[in-house]
Amino acid sequence: MKVIVDNKIPYIREALESMADEVIYLPGQAFTPEVVKDADALITRTRTCCNRELLEGSNVKFIGTATIGFDHIDIDYCREAGITWQNCPGCNAGGVEQYVHAVLLLLQQRKNINLRHSCLGIVGVGHVGTRIKQMAERLGMRVLLNDPPRADQGEIGFVDLDTLKKECDIITFHTPLIREGKYSTYHLADQDFFHSVKKHPVVINTSRGEVIDTQAVLDALNQGLIADAVIDTWENEPNINLELLDKVFIGTPHIAGYSVNGKFNATKMVLEAFCRFFHKEANFHLELPPDPNAPYSEDEDTRILQQYNPFRDYQTLREHTELFEQLRGDYPLRRE
Repeated sequence: MKVIVDNKIPYIREALESMADEVIYLPGQAFTPEVVKDADALITRTRTCCNRELLEGSNVKFIGTATIGFDHIDIDYCREAGITWQNCPGCNAGGVEQYVHAVLLLLQQRKNINLRHSCLGIVGVGHVGTRIKQMAERLGMRVLLNDPPRADQGEIGFVDLDTLKKECDIITFHTPLIREGKYSTYHLADQDFFHSVKKHPVVINTSRGEVIDTQAVLDALNQGLIADAVIDTWENEPNINLELLDKVFIGTPHIAGYSVNGKFNATKMVLEAFCRFFHKEANFHLELPPDPNAPYSEDEDTRILQQYNPFRDYQTLREHTELFEQLRGDYPLRRE
């Protein structure tokens, strides 16, 4: 058995090499038709576009992506070609929660936003959005939820996007990228969206870059339609809009979910899926590294920002915008 693996996926080598005859590690963008032609399985991240161009004529039977998102996988082609694929839903929910929690505390400290008197709107209430809801409620915030697919299935507790635009002081996006159809999220936050918000909210995007129209959010900042923006996921990564980077409250290189816990969870989940597909015993053992930053303050807010302060990542990105991909690939150890 031959497996090709993105070389930035951690904790995978020993376990995978005990199950496969040949394992090749490559950068995510170095997967080519020639390279994957005789592979039985691919284990990827979002930088590998798994489509007909890459896979046609190959022996690939299984694709595991160590990510929540799977818009880099052409699921229609995989169905046609008989290729099984598996993502890792919820793997980095704790890391994104940690990121948004820190952002909210920084907004309170540096922008004088009283969280207990603020309304948070969550667009997309899956694994991540649910954890954000629970965290925000612990902070004493009023929370409104928007998730049209769940609402249409008869679930209660959801409001429409117009309600969020009318009532929310902060709006945070946690949707998958869906380019067409009834539940399309492509440019969900567009010019019309920003011109119809009522409370000049702070907008946070840790979902997919294309969920927010770059020019629209830039215009909204310039025109004062919104108070601020926090952008972790960008259109056209790694060629991000530097004017937008300069104007946001915080801008980071697509690392909101990059806690060591999230990466650990993703590796474990993708290995378990690999074992299920190839009928192998999942008897591997993974171990989290120790936390390099302990101990922490007894004050919870201080402790959260000691564990992780996204301003550090913002400063690094501003100083080295040309290293967007490297800052992701070589991201330092961050424990939840």
